[in-house]
Amino acid sequence: MSVDTEVAERPPRWRVVGPGLVVAATGVGAADLVATLVAGSRYGYTLLWVVVLGTVMKVVLVEGAGRYSLASGRTIFEGWRSMGRWTTWYFAPYIVVWGFVYGATAMSSSALPVVALFPDLDLRWVAVVSGVIGLVLVWFGSYASFEKVMVALVGIMFVAVVGAAARTAPNLGEIVRGLRPAIPEGSLLYLLGLAGGVGGTITLAAYGYWLREKGWSTPRFMRVMRIDNGVAYAVTGLFVVCTLILGAELLYSANIALSAGDRGLVDVSDVLEERYGTAYHVVFLVGFWAASMSSLIGVWSGVSLMFADFVGNLRGLPPGAEETRTGGRLFRTYLLWLTFPPMLLLLLDQPVGLILAYGVLGSLFMPFLAVTLLVLLNRRSDDVPAQWRNRWLSNGLMGLCALLFAALAANEVRTQLAPYVGLW
Repeated sequence: MSVDTEVAERPPRWRVVGPGLVVAATGVGAADLVATLVAGSRYGYTLLWVVVLGTVMKVVLVEGAGRYSLASGRTIFEGWRSMGRWTTWYFAPYIVVWGFVYGATAMSSSALPVVALFPDLDLRWVAVVSGVIGLVLVWFGSYASFEKVMVALVGIMFVAVVGAAARTAPNLGEIVRGLRPAIPEGSLLYLLGLAGGVGGTITLAAYGYWLREKGWSTPRFMRVMRIDNGVAYAVTGLFVVCTLILGAELLYSANIALSAGDRGLVDVSDVLEERYGTAYHVVFLVGFWAASMSSLIGVWSGVSLMFADFVGNLRGLPPGAEETRTGGRLFRTYLLWLTFPPMLLLLLDQPVGLILAYGVLGSLFMPFLAVTLLVLLNRRSDDVPAQWRNRWLSNGLMGLCALLFAALAANEVRTQLAPYVGLW
């Protein structure tokens, strides 16, 4: 490689953070914020160490996905397909069902804070408009413009949540004590959910696609990728810690219970208004909207890239074909699937069978990702050169991720199936 090429492939330092912030912001949605707030409201700072553990685990998995893409020059789906047809048989129904249900969930979540600020608006129609806005931004925009929008949304949500947490004047001594591992009685399910909820599920696997869209596509970008990933999840971890602080300071001390689902975030904004004034109520709801909208457009981009690559592989298209990239025909096909069919779920009762399939298939994705990365990054093949394969530490941490997410999956499957088969 020539000196000129080396210089061209070395991005300016101020551009080091990019796809990592996108994947981290996409993964932290309203559901994660509610789970963290509930943990804080029930156990104070006792489970703070779990937030740190969850952040480390996501760093490990995203680094693994990025390392595989850069070292092999292949997408994660190409790697999965090389492991046998069973990966396709799992991924095909998963990405179709997941997209249909998640589309409705993301649109509703993005609409809720808007309706809380403007009560005269109809939630369903605001949700529809939110989905269309996401479609337009991703359909007509380049990856560079998409990344700029994501960074702006991260800035809004970060300022809103960190500012609100700082306003509560948190107890620093309790925060430090919360870093000591402890498992309060009855907290095991909250512990598992909190560790698993710091920053994404299927979007973790989209990281390699965003690296490609960014232009980081060779092993020379390995160090840049690791910095990008680490900084992004440090920001996300701090964001989630601040959410736990809000739960501990606003709700735990006052023994205030949250409403179910995303509406719990509206409860927090109401408590902020009561204690600190209307400005904090408004700013927090704007941050809530930014968190939800960043998840929406992040999925509209990242999972559409995964779907396009999936179909392109099955059709035998060459790697990186235009149809499979941002703005390509297959990419836009999944964008339409994420946006318009899910609007039916906003107007109708959610069908039980579909929700059951969504819950079961979705719960299996994280252990699927952890186990397949373990295989792909240890396999002695031409895919990944020896210097980029897993070492003992990566294997240990990925193994821990696989075990934790398998436990989460087992609990989720049990929860989903129990009402219908009379088990547990």
